[in-house]
Amino acid sequence: MEAVKRALDRISVEQIKLELLGTAYNSSSTFLGRLDPRTLLLWYLFFAIVPWFVHNRTILLGMFVLMVLTTVLSRVSPYIIFILCLGLISQIGWMFILSLFFGGGIESLLPMLTLTLKLSVISLASITVFSSLDPERLSDGLLSLGIPDTFAFSLSYGYRILPTLLEEFHQILLSFRLRGQRPLQHGIFYWRTITYYLRIVILAFYPLMLNTAKRSRTTIEALETRGFSYGLNNKKVKKIKLSYLKMKRSDWYFLSGSTAYVILIFCIGYLYPELVY
Repeated sequence: MEAVKRALDRISVEQIKLELLGTAYNSSSTFLGRLDPRTLLLWYLFFAIVPWFVHNRTILLGMFVLMVLTTVLSRVSPYIIFILCLGLISQIGWMFILSLFFGGGIESLLPMLTLTLKLSVISLASITVFSSLDPERLSDGLLSLGIPDTFAFSLSYGYRILPTLLEEFHQILLSFRLRGQRPLQHGIFYWRTITYYLRIVILAFYPLMLNTAKRSRTTIEALETRGFSYGLNNKKVKKIKLSYLKMKRSDWYFLSGSTAYVILIFCIGYLYPELVY
């Protein structure tokens, strides 16, 4: 418990907010961040759909290796990787325990390995793309691919407002802590302290939603003042907005290299389908 406490002491809301800001707005310093957003979105579309229809573990392992490489190139925050690993471990853990409860054995881990590889490939592809695109480039990439304007803006706005929501949540959390009293004794396995913080988190939900709703009116007025509705429905404005998008040589190299690698792992997978047992 002391080791867990020391680890949690290093994690703060302020640190998580800084990591989110770095993930959302520091993408241009990486190789993938300098690619055209349409390149990344098309690449992500393949790796977000195809793994669901692949059951060959050799092919899935090859895709996983590629996703690990692209995740390293995109310089993803360690917090995001930790949350991903925690989610995968917990999901496979409760499924394995459930299979044991219904009479399964150690052999049930093999199908779970296939599912884990699929989820890992899709999750790492998502992390790679969204860590390499800032909200503005993400919205422009979706618009250029024919996605409805409102949906593209909503996704970009939700991505952009995450640090603001986290800051608002931090302020509400601090206000509850100032007006309340922390348990004097932690209890066995810190259950009193855990219950105290869980109660604060639940109580902070409604003020967070209320403050977000109040902010939305100000946001709408600011957007309309700048001609958001007019620009959203004007083709000339959209053309000027997207004029900077251009497929460069690095984009074609990236797509060609990814295509060649996928063809290679499919060939290896069909020749050696039981390479991963």
